[in-house]
Amino acid sequence: MKRSGVTIFLLILATLACVSVPEAPSIVTVAPAGQSPTTLPVASPQGETIALQAGYGYRGAFYELYFTDPFRPASKKQEGGIDIPLARAIDQARISVDVAIYSMSLNSIRDSLLAAHQRGVQVRIVMESDNLDRTVPRYLADKGLPILGDRREGLMHNKFVIIDRSEVWLGSMNFTTSGAYQDNNNLLRIRSTQVAENYLTEFEEMFEEDLFGPDVLADTPHPQLTIDGVPLEVYFSPDDGVAARLVSLLRNARESIHFMAYSLTADDFGDIIRQKARDGLQVLGIMEEEQVRSNQGGEFDPFRQAGLSVFLDGNPGQMHHKVIIIDKKIVITGSYNFSASAERKNDENVIIFFDEQVAAQYLQEFERVYARAQR
Repeated sequence: MKRSGVTIFLLILATLACVSVPEAPSIVTVAPAGQSPTTLPVASPQGETIALQAGYGYRGAFYELYFTDPFRPASKKQEGGIDIPLARAIDQARISVDVAIYSMSLNSIRDSLLAAHQRGVQVRIVMESDNLDRTVPRYLADKGLPILGDRREGLMHNKFVIIDRSEVWLGSMNFTTSGAYQDNNNLLRIRSTQVAENYLTEFEEMFEEDLFGPDVLADTPHPQLTIDGVPLEVYFSPDDGVAARLVSLLRNARESIHFMAYSLTADDFGDIIRQKARDGLQVLGIMEEEQVRSNQGGEFDPFRQAGLSVFLDGNPGQMHHKVIIIDKKIVITGSYNFSASAERKNDENVIIFFDEQVAAQYLQEFERVYARAQR
């Protein structure tokens, strides 16, 4: 039976109502004494919006990008979050699923990994040993899934999944209920065999060769590559000298630096950011309150003393991003906190996009988090 025009129209309206389309963003800065605040426009992301009950999603030519939204009603119910697209991708795996994750408690990921294992997909997991006793890892191990802990002083702090050696999921989100529903996090899906090869090489160093932390090899096969015209760089820590590359990018900033930092204690990063502000660049930042209060030698107080518009986050959960956006066209993201431990001791990953469209998407997330920051 054919639907009437009115019925079809109502169905379209219902579909559109489920899609979260963020408002055109802007950032209001805090002005020095005697000056008025300035409203700074942020480019709105283009491309396809992905509907989520609890979060935001965008789809590009070769990637999908997801952000949590702890303030959505669905987040309080812990349903419909950014873990669901990852679980569905694991459900589609036919050959292999390789997981390197700091911590895991999400039932959605547990169930998808177990189902993949039971249908004959090779599933391998590397984790931080301190978190192996959590309920979900123990359950998966009891079901026969191979899980290797790092057994080292440093942290196995990665958060990535390689599916069928052809796509990678990565970002700041641990596979926990708090990570997906209470904290500010990002999750990035990249479809590329070369990016997958980079991450698989790192994974097998840990899982097959039992090399963690400083005991690693600098052998990333495609550290610099281009996908659909977008240049990318992929780095692993402590292997690849991540800090030196990030310092170089910060030094070459010409217009602006925006950052969302769970932890920022590296002096060289702080020194350059303050110098760039003195040079007249737009510098805006948000830092996680709990980390600022607990860390010794952090950069928050020096930023504030220098008059920078850098604020503590306003999320009762964690502001867990590790993101720097340079000149509104370069995005640095991954698991790497901006600290000495991330550079020297922990297993971490960083990916860098050189693309205004990707930057616009991260800038919109920056605006959402910045708008709730403590003034």
